[in-house]
Amino acid sequence: MTDSPLKDRTIVVTGAARGLGAALAHELARRGARLALLGHEGPELRALAASLPTAALAIEVDVTDNTALDDAAGEVRGRLGRPSVVVANAGIAEGGPFATSDAASWRRVIDVNLTGSAHTARTFLPDLVATAGYFLQVASLASLGATPMMSAYCASKAGVEAFAHALQAEVAHQGVAVGIAYPAWTDTDMIRKAERFTAMHELRTHMPPSARTIHPAGMVAARLARAVERRRSAVYVPSWLRALQAVRSALPPIVLRVSRHELPRLDTGQPLRATGRLGAGGRADHAAAEPNDG
Repeated sequence: MTDSPLKDRTIVVTGAARGLGAALAHELARRGARLALLGHEGPELRALAASLPTAALAIEVDVTDNTALDDAAGEVRGRLGRPSVVVANAGIAEGGPFATSDAASWRRVIDVNLTGSAHTARTFLPDLVATAGYFLQVASLASLGATPMMSAYCASKAGVEAFAHALQAEVAHQGVAVGIAYPAWTDTDMIRKAERFTAMHELRTHMPPSARTIHPAGMVAARLARAVERRRSAVYVPSWLRALQAVRSALPPIVLRVSRHELPRLDTGQPLRATGRLGAGGRADHAAAEPNDG
């Protein structure tokens, strides 16, 4: 796409090793961007970088580590030039009842998804100010309406939405645009692992038909790439999710009614159990963060 405004721009994508992050990297590279791919999984990041048609740099880093992020930012500037777009996509999830959740693991979901996004913005904000750039925060359908069995994930995604709104208002006068992405269920390793747990599958399939669909990662990534090109303040995938903004206060009573009916049926004879960190990305985060998880 030689006419894309992203051609020859440096773009940072966190959580890029797999899933939506990797699909988005491919879409942005098709538009001619240089990619800085940040995440835990070094071999996967390097393989992705080698597969892209434009210059790409793979950096193994934990987004909750300020010092490591500062070092990564210096490497990006030195090898690819100042980034003018940053996509905060890194995220992990686990499911299960809050009452029996592991406190350290619950906190880690918040740290990666919310604090890690804020660290990412703080680290690269000088570059975005210098380039009048764009910061895209990947939020979720969970930002609009929380569901049971996903308390840490929902809390973190509601948090990143609020953080992005606050940042948007703070930096607009400096020429920096901030966008929020609200993808619904996306076909990633994390979601496929969640589907193996009966309670998680049942909760999804009891959502309205239009809300329960799992969308291909490539389709979601294409929508996000167009949002980056246009510096959108918000992007919803699918588009009808925008309508939930007007009625989101009505969602908790609906979720409560469904949960009261469905959760007793799901835990009959066997207590609902925790999923652990979902997918290969979750396992990689657990392995990298294990010394700090106590």
